[in-house]
Amino acid sequence: MRILVAEDERMMADAIGEGLRDNALAVDVVYDGAAALEKARDTDYDVAVLDRGLPLVHGDEICRSLIAEQRGTRILMLTAASTVQDRIAGLELGADDYLSKPFVFGELLARVRALGRRSTRATPPLLQRAGVTLDPARHRVVRHDRPISLTKKEFTVLEELLRANGTVVSAERLLEVAWDANINPFTNVVRVTMTSLRRKLGTPSAIHTVSGVGYQIP
Repeated sequence: MRILVAEDERMMADAIGEGLRDNALAVDVVYDGAAALEKARDTDYDVAVLDRGLPLVHGDEICRSLIAEQRGTRILMLTAASTVQDRIAGLELGADDYLSKPFVFGELLARVRALGRRSTRATPPLLQRAGVTLDPARHRVVRHDRPISLTKKEFTVLEELLRANGTVVSAERLLEVAWDANINPFTNVVRVTMTSLRRKLGTPSAIHTVSGVGYQIP
């Protein structure tokens, strides 16, 4: 799952982000509503954890925008207010869940996972190319009838390459979809992941390097 955390209390936001990443989730963290709205429009998130009282753009406005654009993002509202009226108001905006501060991180994690399971995204079709068959819904990969075990990052990278339908995908794009905004843009993780993927997929090599441009499965 890919998660957006929008919280203006930086220590809390960073702690939530770190905790979710420790549980194998890709997380982008922002500290104001304008940045949250920009991120939400550029990236398809499974779940958005929104502080209702965000500066610059209010959390209510972001919630309305996500619902109006029908992106399928589930919304978990956070607020310091704990009255029943506040919870009702948040849910009536269209939020899927509501959590009052202070909260236990374990509960937030459980709620995020539950919302992710309720995603309304359509079941994706099988992706096939160069003898590779990838099933996004079941998280399975087969090449020439041989099952292949991949890490989550390897699976995401391979899926992006297959979705490109033979066109070249840049390392920057792979970083964007398989990791999160905190990754060092100068890291060599894409190259390392490609080496591992090629080894697991076997011969003949399915993934080609286009020097200075990126990678493709022709």
